[in-house]
Amino acid sequence: MAKYFDVHPQNPQARILDNVADLVRSGSLIAYPTDSCFALGCQVGNREGLARIRTIRHLDDRHHFTLVCQNFAQLGRFVHIDNNVFRAIKAATPGSFTFILPATNEVPRQLLHPKKRTVGVRIPDHVVTQALLAELGEPLLSSTLLLPDEEEPMTQGWEIKERLDHVVDAVLDSGDCGTEPTTVIDFSSGVAEIVRQGAGDATRFE
Repeated sequence: MAKYFDVHPQNPQARILDNVADLVRSGSLIAYPTDSCFALGCQVGNREGLARIRTIRHLDDRHHFTLVCQNFAQLGRFVHIDNNVFRAIKAATPGSFTFILPATNEVPRQLLHPKKRTVGVRIPDHVVTQALLAELGEPLLSSTLLLPDEEEPMTQGWEIKERLDHVVDAVLDSGDCGTEPTTVIDFSSGVAEIVRQGAGDATRFE
């Protein structure tokens, strides 16, 4: 049965965030809010957590997972960014964008796209997500909480708790968040390619 944490959207309680971060460090899989929609998240090196996300979402090995980072210091450890790409990403973050970039050796092999050796990264603009990442001190391996054969992600924490009670370990709820996944921009070739139009305004990358 999943633990349920109700946290204030603007002033998240440190005690709750500490509990959730401890769960993540101990190998738990959580559902948590972001600036686009709810996501599934676990520690970057958590192989079981990765497998559980694949099972819940019915994902194949070509799916781009996302490392949700607190800031550019974290992001720069996991992806290679040249100066032009850095400026473009910097201007759009924090925000509802996921960027696909060549991965560094810090990224576990099982997270990489099998052919491109790339990974998704993003810096969210969400108070609770940022506070959790600060408490955790490292990125979250994440994927949008979009269930198979459903067109929209779930947006209510209580519904997630009810439906995923036996497949996730904890639900962090701070009220409504968006219904649109992030806009995905592929920079792996050095130029922007819009892979998915979502919550972020992609006109700057056209």
